Amino acid sequence: MSTERATVDRPQPTDLGRADLHIHTLASDGTAGVAEILQQAMAIGLQVLAITDHERIDSALAAQALARLGGMPLDVIVGEEISTRGGHLLGLFLTEPVRPWQSLRASIAAVHEQGGLAIPAHPLFPYPLCAQGPTLRRLLADADPRVHPDGLEAFNPTTLGRGQRRVRSFIEQHDLAGIGCSDAHALEAVGQGYTTFPGRSADDLRTAILERRTAWDGVPHPTGSQLSIFGRQLRKRGRDVRDEVGGRVRRDGTGRDHGYPGGRARPPRYEPTDRAAGEPDARG
Repeated sequence: MSTERATVDRPQPTDLGRADLHIHTLASDGTAGVAEILQQAMAIGLQVLAITDHERIDSALAAQALARLGGMPLDVIVGEEISTRGGHLLGLFLTEPVRPWQSLRASIAAVHEQGGLAIPAHPLFPYPLCAQGPTLRRLLADADPRVHPDGLEAFNPTTLGRGQRRVRSFIEQHDLAGIGCSDAHALEAVGQGYTTFPGRSADDLRTAILERRTAWDGVPHPTGSQLSIFGRQLRKRGRDVRDEVGGRVRRDGTGRDHGYPGGRARPPRYEPTDRAAGEPDARG
């Protein structure tokens, strides 16, 4: 199967790191816990990943702590997929969640106020959750640099080839950083889209995005695979409802599984355990 590749003519060092910057966990609409995702990321040779659950960063913080506690050769970026009135936005290098359903302009500024990077997700597609060209052009032309996006998601396995080409053209026209991501909602999808960059660390990646020295690659989802993932998401939601209702009936301070140690507590909170940090199932 053919892949979509960056064609921006920029010199790249031979020692490139690989990062997947758009991954969902059980804490939102993903179907895998953070320990499983960390193991998968290492198994496929990623050096950097970002956990970007919808409207929350608790699982990203837990993943970062697990990776550090386990001495994993993997940098975890705290991220979030933020719902805005102008489309979904990836906030990277965050310290706190960004309030949802603001304008895209205000959301980008909020990400930058806490020192993060702002990347519109799956842009230019005719769908309400995607930032469109006129909006992005207005932001890029805005006199206030705080509202400029730091790049665009250039490859997402869920989008179609013609749309990917439009994004690539937009990136080249506006001299933006292109980011490859998996938008993974299942364990096997982690790394299916990825960003390459000079260096190996999260700090190297951040510099590469700001200097527009990234490239991207990936493979689209096989036909029909999204239906299988959707089925798993429905089953997960059924378990979530059961566990939430059960915890309230029992009044035992538990609820649905957020996919990290302490994630069943109410309120959910990361609680380090004596178990090996790299075990595939490290759910509380």
